[in-house]
Amino acid sequence: MGKTIHILNGPNLNLLGQRQPEIYGHDTLADIEVACAAVAAEQGHAVRLFQSNHEGEIVDQIHAARRDAAAIVINPAAYSHTSVAILDALNSFDGPVIEVHISNIHKRESFRHHSYVSLRADGVIAGCGVEGYALAVQRICSLLG
Repeated sequence: MGKTIHILNGPNLNLLGQRQPEIYGHDTLADIEVACAAVAAEQGHAVRLFQSNHEGEIVDQIHAARRDAAAIVINPAAYSHTSVAILDALNSFDGPVIEVHISNIHKRESFRHHSYVSLRADGVIAGCGVEGYALAVQRICSLLG
């Protein structure tokens, strides 16, 4: 295999497929992992998916990615709008970062319109449903060559 792409997910995304399907759909994180792995494999790369409801664990995963990941796809969920710690951790990562949001955060509550993570992201995909993850992996693969 080529390079590893870390796919990091924030709080409540462990409930995908169950929580607010009218917003987030019926696919699960396992479904997303299968789709992203297929896209990455087409380009000779691999994915590693991680989800946590705890900010510090996400920061730890970003730090770990500095050692063994070529790129990060991140859906920080609610931490997008609150976490300077995740932004600071991402700023310590040298590879490409793509931020993903399942829903269009700009059509939702005003507090969701700002993302700290976007200050570091090389691209942002929002409102494409869970397909946004595969799009992000596709973009990462093109950046990695």
